[in-house]
Amino acid sequence: MKTHLQELEAESIYILREVAAQFQRPAILFSGGKDSIVVTHLAYKAFYPARLPFPLVHIDTGHNFRETLEYRDALVQRLGAELIVGSVQESIDTGRVKEETGFNASRNALQTTTLLDTIERHKFDACIGGARRDEEKARAKERIFSHRDDFGQWNPKNQRPELWNIFNGRKNMGEHFRVFPISNWTEMDVWQYILQEKIELPSLYYTHKRKVFQRDGQWLAAEDCIRRRPEEVVVEKEVRCRTIGDITCTGLTLSTAHSLEDIVAEIAATRVTERGGRADDKRSETAMEDRKKLGYF
Repeated sequence: MKTHLQELEAESIYILREVAAQFQRPAILFSGGKDSIVVTHLAYKAFYPARLPFPLVHIDTGHNFRETLEYRDALVQRLGAELIVGSVQESIDTGRVKEETGFNASRNALQTTTLLDTIERHKFDACIGGARRDEEKARAKERIFSHRDDFGQWNPKNQRPELWNIFNGRKNMGEHFRVFPISNWTEMDVWQYILQEKIELPSLYYTHKRKVFQRDGQWLAAEDCIRRRPEEVVVEKEVRCRTIGDITCTGLTLSTAHSLEDIVAEIAATRVTERGGRADDKRSETAMEDRKKLGYF
């Protein structure tokens, strides 16, 4: 009898092999977060001992954690993978997007234009992501093979049926798919799998001392890319990340979890959702769905 993790792994590997079979130029959207790391690990296992057949595409906001970039570069070197970086700063410099201003300014939403430009430039017809249905209500609507039109947009009311394990990758010229091999995983599944496989992670996921400040009930990193109000006092706390994104919208969790076992125990006891610390999801009730409709991850 297979364990539930073995069943999830087998399903994800099957999906990744379907992507390789159905598409000509697929890629993995790599954020440096645990979910994209797990997807990359699964892809490595799916095609071992052959080389990873998908390039890793990272959309660099210019406001990434240093630890994330260091981990990304080390992983690419270890796997001998191809790395393609799309730069939000370049999109700003060329007038493709306009940078937000004010205390709550973030480059997170600006990634969409950079991502779509990168997809178009490299002619990717499938982009593999680490989104899971349990993360957020908009992502719960997503198919595993999620169609995007020739503008890169997602229509939640017009999705293709997925019967059993039959995935329809047919598309017209200029369209592409987002593919989510770990859609059926939960946050706990991901952490248990990381523990089982002994997958190396960025140090941000473990408790460490960092200078932070509190805003709207969240702890944020006290970095130069975030403007602070006069009353927002910087203190040093023991924190860790549950989910990693742009510094400006990544909330930090007070924690004492120094090992994978500690993290699994902490996740089992928490009553706060994984994305409960993401400021970008709190801009409106439909913030994630609105971004996804425009082409977001």
